[in-house]
Amino acid sequence: MVASLSPQERPADWSAEPALIDWLLDGDPAIRWQVKRDLLDEAPDAVEAERALVATTGWGARLLDRQDPAGTWDGGLYSPKWTSTTYTLLLLRWCGLPGGDPRARRAVELLWEGARYFDGGLTCAATVDAPEACVTSMYVALARYFGFDEQPVDDAVSWLVANQLDDGGWNCRTVRFGDRHGSFHTSILALEALVQDQATATAERTGRRAALERGREFFLRHRLFRSHRDGSVAAPAFTKLSFPPRWHYDVLRGLDHFRATDSPWDDRFADGLGVLDQRRRADGTWPVQHKHRGRVWFDMERTGRPSRWNTLRALRVRRWADRTRRTEDER
Repeated sequence: MVASLSPQERPADWSAEPALIDWLLDGDPAIRWQVKRDLLDEAPDAVEAERALVATTGWGARLLDRQDPAGTWDGGLYSPKWTSTTYTLLLLRWCGLPGGDPRARRAVELLWEGARYFDGGLTCAATVDAPEACVTSMYVALARYFGFDEQPVDDAVSWLVANQLDDGGWNCRTVRFGDRHGSFHTSILALEALVQDQATATAERTGRRAALERGREFFLRHRLFRSHRDGSVAAPAFTKLSFPPRWHYDVLRGLDHFRATDSPWDDRFADGLGVLDQRRRADGTWPVQHKHRGRVWFDMERTGRPSRWNTLRALRVRRWADRTRRTEDER
């Protein structure tokens, strides 16, 4: 475990602290390859060699071993939570399972074969006769990541863009119940889907870049976790660090989106970064503070204990934020 340091002893750049890096590198391949890429700037060949181990060693291999002969997990496409095909694939994506994995690709095909379509949007529920932005977003992200590039995916992305709300967000309740204010949960899923779509695009697709920028502005206007009405914390869970996040939003997930897209500095990041700093333990790590209820294949980490997942994510967010803020100050 990393030795405890007083505030006076802590380095300005935690990503350069050898003991902390060594602790992260003692973890699962899902952690190690991202440390090498995001904190150590190792060569792409070294990163990809480590990433390949996700399919054969540790958490990724354990999840793949649970796939049933039909190609699904736990016999369901979306339920039960969190062991169904959808949520197992989402977790494999977080782990960094290489996108060309044929087992995951087949499972994604099954998701799209089992979905119901409405004007491009989709749902996975037999009892819901309307498209759902949250499900559509998750399915798009999985399809693009694992290389399922059929026409229904492109139609679903177009549906997401067309159904963005006036405030820049998205809400799963809009089509069925008429909600007109963006949901933090649905909006982060939609942004992640659009980023994954953009990563596979060979040319600019009409309206998609603009939708991304409007979606990011939705979070910035809320300073990542605050109410648009009075500036109070919109939901206490937004300030608690969780992993895996499932379909839920929290401030670290929001910040990590801006980091992953290398967004320029904005002073409205400050409140979220302040929350992140407050959650850091004396030993320099970040904990898992909250887990979303539901059945799991296995626990990766214990609630309340140091978390390699959240430490990795927080360190790379801090590294990005410090760099972009310096760049802004030098202008």
